[in-house]
Amino acid sequence: MLVKDVMTAFPAYIRLGTTIRRAAEVVSVSEVGQLMVLDHDGRFIGSVSEEDLVRAMLPGFDDVTEAGGTLADAFRLFLERGRALADRVVDPLVVRDAATVRSGDELARAAIVMLDRGIRRLPVVDDGTLVGTLSRADLCRAVIYHS
Repeated sequence: MLVKDVMTAFPAYIRLGTTIRRAAEVVSVSEVGQLMVLDHDGRFIGSVSEEDLVRAMLPGFDDVTEAGGTLADAFRLFLERGRALADRVVDPLVVRDAATVRSGDELARAAIVMLDRGIRRLPVVDDGTLVGTLSRADLCRAVIYHS
């Protein structure tokens, strides 16, 4: 079985230059934990995860301690930092050396890459063009419906 047989053909994506606010909106609306990132010519560049977005907004331990050290202080700093970063571009957060597979690759190969590297959603890229994504849920569906 090939990756193209079970991949998600219309993945959630953003382009370089997108604001952190917009990236967070797309994550929220699409309900995926990882967005694919394209350049202005539509070529695959990398990915940004919800974890990357949240980490960018998390205050450091010293910041929380200086603000009083409570969970309420930490949450307030988190919100303040999120507001301060919202209109900045997501580009510095993009993982540009993302592992990828091709649509014609064997599904078993993709599954091994995902499990070995702890990847939840793998970009499917043919000749530099994003053609889909392969998630762990896609792998589960392959087992259920093709066994």
